[in-house]
Amino acid sequence: MSLRDFGLLALVCLLWASNNIVSKYVVSHLGVPPLFYAAVRFAVVALATAPWLLPMPRPRWRLLLVALLMGGGSFALLFIGLKTSTPSAVAVISQLGVPITTLLSVWMLGEKIHWRRGLGIMLTFLGALAVMYDPRGFSISAGLLYVVAGAFAGSLGAVMMKQIEGVKPLQFQAWVGFASFWPLAMLSAWLEPGQLQRGLVVGWPFVLAALYSGLVVSVGAHTVYYLLIGRYEANLISPLTLMTPLATIALGVAIFADPFGARMAAGSALALTGALIIALRRNQVMPLLLAIRNRAQ
Repeated sequence: MSLRDFGLLALVCLLWASNNIVSKYVVSHLGVPPLFYAAVRFAVVALATAPWLLPMPRPRWRLLLVALLMGGGSFALLFIGLKTSTPSAVAVISQLGVPITTLLSVWMLGEKIHWRRGLGIMLTFLGALAVMYDPRGFSISAGLLYVVAGAFAGSLGAVMMKQIEGVKPLQFQAWVGFASFWPLAMLSAWLEPGQLQRGLVVGWPFVLAALYSGLVVSVGAHTVYYLLIGRYEANLISPLTLMTPLATIALGVAIFADPFGARMAAGSALALTGALIIALRRNQVMPLLLAIRNRAQ
């Protein structure tokens, strides 16, 4: 890989990581309801990619389901989790999407797991459990459970995406935005009364965060990532995207003073090592999963 392209990939990972920080600030510190924030973000994505919406790829029902899982389902759950969890913990727990995707690929696509990927799956789960562990017992916050649910939604969508052919990246982005906005807007109106007023009170910081998340992170960084995937082998690109959780942890500690003791360090090391082992092994859906998971952060 050329130094220029490595720099581009590092920038993409930094943008994905910074989105964790921006999203945490919006939903936790500014008090913007997470479903409302997700709906506005996907409205931005849908508007930016509207020229690529048609013609609609087939099968239509699968495209809509995949777009909703990878978009509204994965991202909204992540934002709900970020409301009460630290970005560092979220970055580690999100790595569960990697082994979940592998296990779903075995079930749905008939992939085979050999001992190396089995070891990676075990290490990733052990790392996540270490982050959740409390000396007095297991302390699993509701926020982190939402993150796990979001990882599962994104993983399921990634596996189902392999069963759809001929969808270009920007076209898929357009359908993710379109399919995610409407249900999220309705859910927000139902479950988050006063969300529009809160967004208006927050004002420009909320607007700028939504534009940054939708345009720069989701559309811009994701497009660059797919250009690099087309230029290099996926098993070279995919492990390097693990710079994203590392950068998220560093930014979380630096900006929000996330606690990072020995237990967190050990859990992070285990989870990221496991994810790296899985990513290094050739498989059908990992490049797509890593793109979706990191873009959501």
